[in-house]
Amino acid sequence: MEISERNRHGARQWWALLGFAAAVFVAAAIGGLGVRGTGAEYAALEQPAWAPPSWLFGPVWTLLYALIALAGWLVWRRVGFGAALVAWTVQLVLNASWTPLFFGAGRYGLAFAELVLLWLAIAVTVVLFDRVRRLAAVLLLPYWAWVTFAGALNFAIWRLNG
Repeated sequence: MEISERNRHGARQWWALLGFAAAVFVAAAIGGLGVRGTGAEYAALEQPAWAPPSWLFGPVWTLLYALIALAGWLVWRRVGFGAALVAWTVQLVLNASWTPLFFGAGRYGLAFAELVLLWLAIAVTVVLFDRVRRLAAVLLLPYWAWVTFAGALNFAIWRLNG
């Protein structure tokens, strides 16, 4: 068994899972900092009738971040670091970047454009993950669906408030 393969087994795999969870936590924390105290700002925006209440975002993102971490870890266990995890990292960085653009800067159009890039990065990640481990790709599908919904909401808010 080569060294990189051995690192993906045994006790180290659980430390790696913690590492994936920590990476996702950092992305979530950046987003959390970006939305701190913005509940009133979100409520004051003109929104489409189908916009969810602000309290829903926290529980949804908590579940999605757990799935994102687990999916990345499953791929790492199978093949280690490579193109699939580079794509995973790119989408995670884009994920963390959206909130400061939307809430911090109030740049709804730019945030929408960034969300389109995030959506494409998730697509690439799903395709690459599917080649490695189908379950990892499936775990990202709720995230991709939520980002699709978030994109529609972002676009609507941009149009209504721009």
